[in-house]
Amino acid sequence: MPDPEFQILLADLSNAEHAATLVNLLDQYARDPMGGGEALARSTRDNLARVLASRNDVHVLLARVDDHWAGLCNCFEGFSTFACQPLLNIHDVYVAEPYRGMGIANKMLQHAEQLALELGCCKLTLEVLSENHPARRSYLAFGFEPYQLQPGCGHAEFWHKKLDTDPVQD
Repeated sequence: MPDPEFQILLADLSNAEHAATLVNLLDQYARDPMGGGEALARSTRDNLARVLASRNDVHVLLARVDDHWAGLCNCFEGFSTFACQPLLNIHDVYVAEPYRGMGIANKMLQHAEQLALELGCCKLTLEVLSENHPARRSYLAFGFEPYQLQPGCGHAEFWHKKLDTDPVQD
């Protein structure tokens, strides 16, 4: 059997196939225990691609293995005030179950890093669950590390506060 052919591409969310792939893969991720274990809300499925396409700070990477969509990496531009430079936050990394262990996440991270360099970013950032050991190993091997400003001050923690908002409407 020949080696699989890998392709990582920057999604064009005005392309119906790319938009549908984004939603499908993100829904698979959301249903995974490491994504929260629940399907995306209907309003999210119906509006996500359109809303992301309307923003100029979003970069969606899609991975293909042969002719099958296999992975997703959603990246958002941010800004480092301390460095006075842009940064790229890798918000979602997902590889579909049949394609795990093939190095797809690493290939998407390589593309995200190249994109960050092209954008003049000073760093890549991401969050990872403490019990997601495969992802943590992958990120450490890629060169990520827990964030701290000074030894002794502790590592940064990712916190959130949900806000009561209406779902996106058409």
